Amino acid sequence: MIELGNAPAETDLIKDVSEADFMTEVVEMSQTVPVIVDFWAPWCGPCKTLGPALEAAVTAARGAVRMAKVNVDENQMIAGQLRVQSIPTVYAFYQGQPVDGFQGAVPGSEIQAFVDRVIAAAGGDASGGLDDAAAAADEMLESGAASDAAQTFAAILDEDGEHVGAYAGMVRAHIAMDDLDQAEAILNGAPAAIASSPELEAAAAQLELARQAAETGPVGELTAQVAADPENHQARFDLAQAFYANGDVEAAVAELLELFRRDREWNDGAAKTQLFTIFDALKPSDAVVLNGRRKLSSLIFA
Repeated sequence: MIELGNAPAETDLIKDVSEADFMTEVVEMSQTVPVIVDFWAPWCGPCKTLGPALEAAVTAARGAVRMAKVNVDENQMIAGQLRVQSIPTVYAFYQGQPVDGFQGAVPGSEIQAFVDRVIAAAGGDASGGLDDAAAAADEMLESGAASDAAQTFAAILDEDGEHVGAYAGMVRAHIAMDDLDQAEAILNGAPAAIASSPELEAAAAQLELARQAAETGPVGELTAQVAADPENHQARFDLAQAFYANGDVEAAVAELLELFRRDREWNDGAAKTQLFTIFDALKPSDAVVLNGRRKLSSLIFA
């Protein structure tokens, strides 16, 4: 049984491997943990889809399997020795020998099944794969790799069409790629069983804020307007939207709280409504949410 308690860092799980270190990083490493080898090339279109999805599944396995990426253009000898005739080609090594593999791009569900099968063949535990893969895709999204994250979320949904984390992740990924219409289409197509989940409600709030952000004015101009006339409520509201659009959520919340303090009924309570939209878009444990809700409560009951 492979021990998962202390999973290696992601940089140790996935490595670029050459002919010089193939023996060490694949053959010798596979004596203790299975190693999946991805033969690829920069010009290979299907490789660009398969690679990130395979990396996400390996990362999600938390050390139960490792991955070696071999550029066939730079390592033709090892590719020839293993009879790699087309790419992408994927082999799994365990105890120094190839034990499984496939050629060509495959659906995400087959990628996950392949990784699970390799782990199981080595006596490991592949349970929890989809949730872990979704968590890995979330990390991709937070790091700015929205397209790769979307591919991984799609692969999870191929296997479980009602995986709420992956469904919400798909919406957020398309928001990050500024494809708001597609994000809305995905959101509207959510299965009834998960349509009212907190995760999708948060994604809906993020989509609403993203659409507002597309119409905001420059922060500098709006800041000057508010400074010139602190009672210009529309300018302050627009400034809050501009702050949010520029990633300064704390400043956006501060402006909305100030607007609420000055005139809570302005524009049918728009400041309070916008605050709740921002709160819904963030994680409940986010410090901005916790502080913002506390300050809003103080104003309401003052």
